[in-house]
Amino acid sequence: MLKSIVVALLCVIATVARAAAGATPIEIKVVVVTMFEIGADTGDTAGEFQLWYERQKLSVRYPFAHYHDLFLNPQSGVLGMVTGEGSINSASAVMELGMDPRFDLSHAYWLVAGIAGVDPDAASIGSAAWAEYLVDGDLAHEIDAREKPADWSTGYFALDTQKPYDAKKPKPHGEVFRLNPELTQWAFDLTRGIALEDSPELKAERDRFSGYPNAQKPPFVLKGDTLSAMTFWHGKILNEWAHRWVDYWTDGKGRFVTSVMEDTGTFQSLTYLHRTGKVNKERVMVLRTASNYTMQPPGMSAADHLLKENAGYAGLNASVQAAYRVGSTVVDEIVTKWTLYREHPPMPAAAR
Repeated sequence: MLKSIVVALLCVIATVARAAAGATPIEIKVVVVTMFEIGADTGDTAGEFQLWYERQKLSVRYPFAHYHDLFLNPQSGVLGMVTGEGSINSASAVMELGMDPRFDLSHAYWLVAGIAGVDPDAASIGSAAWAEYLVDGDLAHEIDAREKPADWSTGYFALDTQKPYDAKKPKPHGEVFRLNPELTQWAFDLTRGIALEDSPELKAERDRFSGYPNAQKPPFVLKGDTLSAMTFWHGKILNEWAHRWVDYWTDGKGRFVTSVMEDTGTFQSLTYLHRTGKVNKERVMVLRTASNYTMQPPGMSAADHLLKENAGYAGLNASVQAAYRVGSTVVDEIVTKWTLYREHPPMPAAAR
């Protein structure tokens, strides 16, 4: 405990001294954005941050007023952060980092690397999905289903509309974001052949999902979009809502694959920061890896399955391993070829 306090104080002193001296901000090549850690940053059960901390040698600590301090590898230029869970935490943490004078983020790439629920119609637990569309599931009107009009399919509908899935859709104001499609495709092309961790335990869990061929495959890398919501929803009916909500806000161009909490908050802050020139929102990638399914398997209730998952995600270890294995391939490629990618973002082969 005393050692950690001393280290923190030394970091604060170094930061103050650096600011007083008018030091040049540190150029960051890649920011790895994770959302939570379990226990310590090293040496115990790994959450989203631990493998990055250990394997990317993020040895230099920078005090951060938010949920978790920042850690940097000064040789590689990779900076790791833990935002805290939920879009409020992710948005505020990313905004704080973007305004931090200690770092030059103007050329940085951003990799969101975290776990997620996965639609069994799309993939299996342990799989890794690169998102192009980030859809928000919180910005909406809601009437309790017991009080909705009889001809409405749901009591949940978009702001500034007259009914569920109203064709007269308003201009989005935070409900949907699209990442740079060429960068997303490049990341997918680079990693699509990576073999992901499998185990008898994963196979036993996916075997429950009879009638869902993709849920029964060994883990794989795919492209698929995220739905961010502060409520941890679960079940077949809400899974159907997620499909329709993503389809509605992306005009049929996106496909719901993973359920998350933070991505729209993260990207909203990056969008605002982009306007200041402090970051480049065209350099953002979102990788979500499946720790659990978003609905129950045949023969089980939604409540029973959710409570079972809350006791321990069946795919937690496989998903954090997949996030690092797939994500680090992209990070290492960018760092290794920084003289090229600093000014010219990578492009998929089809676009060259």
